[in-house]
Amino acid sequence: MRIITKSTPTNLTSRLYPIPSKLIITRRWLSSFSSSSSHQVQVQHRDAEDEKGFESEPAIRDEIFRGSKQMASYRVGDSKGFDSEPPMRDEMFRGSRQMGSYRIGDSKGFDSGAPPIRDEMFRRSKQMGSYRIGDSSFGSMIEDLASRGEFREIERVMGRMRREGRVIREKSFIFVFRAYGRAKMGDEAVRLYDRMEREFGCGGGVRSFNSVLNVIVGEGEYGRAVEFYWDCVRRKRVVPNVLTFNLVIKAMCRSGLVDRAIELMRDMQGKKCFPDAFTYGTLMDGLCKEGRIDEAVLLLDEMQVDGSFPSSVTYNVLINGLCKKGDMARAAKMVDNMFLKGCVPNEVTYNTLVHGLCLKGKLDKAISLLERMVSNNCRPNDVTYGTIVDGLVKQRRASEALQLLISMQERGQRPNEFVYSALLSGLFKEGRPEEAKSLWKQMVDSGLKLNSVIYSAYIDGLCQDGKPDEAEQVLSEMLSAGEIPNAFTYSSLMKGFFSVGRGDKALLVWKEMESRNCIHNVVCYTVLINGLCEVGKLKEAMMVWSRMLGRGYIADTVAYTSMIHGFCKAGFFEQGLNIFNKMLCQGSESQPDVVTYNTLFNCLCTSNNISRAIDLLNHMLNHGCDPDSSTCNIFLKTLKEKLDPPQDGREFLDELVIRLCKRQRGLAASRILQLMLQQCLLPDASTWEGVLRECCKPKKIAVAIEKCESNLFG
Repeated sequence: MRIITKSTPTNLTSRLYPIPSKLIITRRWLSSFSSSSSHQVQVQHRDAEDEKGFESEPAIRDEIFRGSKQMASYRVGDSKGFDSEPPMRDEMFRGSRQMGSYRIGDSKGFDSGAPPIRDEMFRRSKQMGSYRIGDSSFGSMIEDLASRGEFREIERVMGRMRREGRVIREKSFIFVFRAYGRAKMGDEAVRLYDRMEREFGCGGGVRSFNSVLNVIVGEGEYGRAVEFYWDCVRRKRVVPNVLTFNLVIKAMCRSGLVDRAIELMRDMQGKKCFPDAFTYGTLMDGLCKEGRIDEAVLLLDEMQVDGSFPSSVTYNVLINGLCKKGDMARAAKMVDNMFLKGCVPNEVTYNTLVHGLCLKGKLDKAISLLERMVSNNCRPNDVTYGTIVDGLVKQRRASEALQLLISMQERGQRPNEFVYSALLSGLFKEGRPEEAKSLWKQMVDSGLKLNSVIYSAYIDGLCQDGKPDEAEQVLSEMLSAGEIPNAFTYSSLMKGFFSVGRGDKALLVWKEMESRNCIHNVVCYTVLINGLCEVGKLKEAMMVWSRMLGRGYIADTVAYTSMIHGFCKAGFFEQGLNIFNKMLCQGSESQPDVVTYNTLFNCLCTSNNISRAIDLLNHMLNHGCDPDSSTCNIFLKTLKEKLDPPQDGREFLDELVIRLCKRQRGLAASRILQLMLQQCLLPDASTWEGVLRECCKPKKIAVAIEKCESNLFG
């Protein structure tokens, strides 16, 4: 009921005490307002529902509520009206932080002490549908704890809800599944999914199933994701939707099961699900990664026939596949097709095309496409600029790369370490160390944060320029700046000291590398072995070789060749040949190359053992290794100087060309033919005939024409 007084002062109103529901007007009670008989009291009764819950005495004093902080939809202290005494003291709430629908102070009850919320708050709750008042508060707690990854507290809350027979909605489980996904805890997500119906009575639908499936796929366990899908489908726990199929198809494609993924896509329609753009795009990506570009393009046509419109992402998948294959002409046609279908190329499209053109060596077209990209308001990223700069450097066009760097800076884009390191390396390789040093000074003066990649590139360039002492000074600056040198940094410095004949200094660098706990890799060992062999310290090189193999490192082709070179240089050809024979028994990364064979050829020909050199040449041809100009020059020099009478080597080269043609290696044969013409050694008519027949086969002519068209119009 409500008390309305007309003349009572405002400071004497009923704000000290709430008005009881069942008002009994007594003289004593009325006298508390005023002793004057002139005060009139009007009583208005509330509705019957408003009177429920109040006792004959004031339930809660208003002072309790004053100063309370607002917490979402209620304030601290709102819950105190459920009993005649406050269920929790206010001190428990003071100073606590805001946490969604409750505060951190509320979580004290999760420990062995008092429960986080008094049971009295829920005992008088009304039934509302399938859950009671208070279930939503628990759900809010679960969602908030899931957002912070407090899984132990989640288990405690869910355990209490299970014991009290409360309802946990599927939405709460989905929040927990997503939290498990962020924490990379796929096993826990699967276990909770299995407990949903068995322990909590929540029959999970396709949304919760997709959440768990997405967690498994996100962890890269594609095989397990496929097994999880089939297991749930067989037990009829879930009716899959389009998202389910898309996740399973993605897992299959990542597992290399592209054909099974295509079959699953065909079965979708039988389950009243129709593939969308994501479905087709995933399958196209899987086909492109397996090199099945034509099938991916056919899938694009099928997609449009089925009424699913391709997006820019779909086209980008195909363009990327064509660029990696080197088919830039078809990639350009695919871009034209994009425009016809109303899809505008985005940054990914342009970046992919630029990268593909750089891989093909078409730097001018890549730069032209870059300008077109900027004019279409598409911003090139660091990868785009870095790819073009790297391509220009490899073609010894560092000046143009510098201009591109300036253009990049003018457009407000800051070059990354890859761009700077590629430029520094390119300038040193072109024999322009002063420009490289000038660029380095500009970088330092501009306040650019120099990292280990840039430092390592500059140190390597100085060593190539024959200035390892300056490189060592830069290494000291690098350490002072807090950057940690890597194995490449130390390898470059060792190589620099070995190149100027200061092997003792190179060994000191090796020891410093050990003292700084920098792990030696195969490259470091190879540099050390090659340097020791060059200065004639074969015994020390053999010790390093044994140490490398003893630590489990697999020697590569360069390491084996360095050891063979060391033995041959010291006059121990048989030992070098033993290393060569062991090399043949290794994997593909350790097989001999043309440099290895040339090392042995030079040793045999110098010792006048031409017959064994010829046998080794036949072995070289049989193992698919083509001779180069150095190989030919070694034999030509030997035939002129070691034979009596001397020979010009024309017959030897004629025979070599014919053998290459018989093995269908026309490119190598044509290179030797070109060398013969440079040496003024006229080939026989049979030699010309063999080369022309090999190079002019119908299939090779078609490939050559296609390549020519690509160069002209691609």
